[in-house]
Amino acid sequence: MTALNPVMPIGRQIAEAIEAHHPELPRKAVKDRVIAAMHEVALPDPALRLNDYPHQFSGGQRQRILIAQALVNRPRLLIADEPTTALDVTVQAQILRLLNDLRRTHNLSMLFISHDLAVVAQVADRVAVMHHGQIVEQAPTLQLFRNPQHPYTRRLLASAPTMQTDRTQPLATLK
Repeated sequence: MTALNPVMPIGRQIAEAIEAHHPELPRKAVKDRVIAAMHEVALPDPALRLNDYPHQFSGGQRQRILIAQALVNRPRLLIADEPTTALDVTVQAQILRLLNDLRRTHNLSMLFISHDLAVVAQVADRVAVMHHGQIVEQAPTLQLFRNPQHPYTRRLLASAPTMQTDRTQPLATLK
């Protein structure tokens, strides 16, 4: 979450995204949209937190700020690159629920980039597996996880430990 400027208040950072696309908007309208965006991602007391700096927020709250910034102009596509990395599992679940809710509410398409297969299985309708920068397999999520076709996809799935993994054996590698 290094995408936030540590020396700029978060309200200003979200406002920049609006002003870049709508320079004609009056300051009050921009501020209202910033507060609405912060409220939409469930940041507590958005009007009181506009002038706070990133270090004054938890990791999950900073992620919510980035989501608010990304969605404030109502894009049709959200590119979420490792949006739950470095978050504990409880906060990760909250962020995934939030993204899913926002996706439905705004009829939003989302390109979710992650190395976390468990998270991908939760959020994706379709999965594309990349190897050395090339897509080697793509399929509906359930189909890909149940019946992977490409050897790399099979090795990738086999390398992820499950509750049934024999702890006395080494994990499969991706060689």
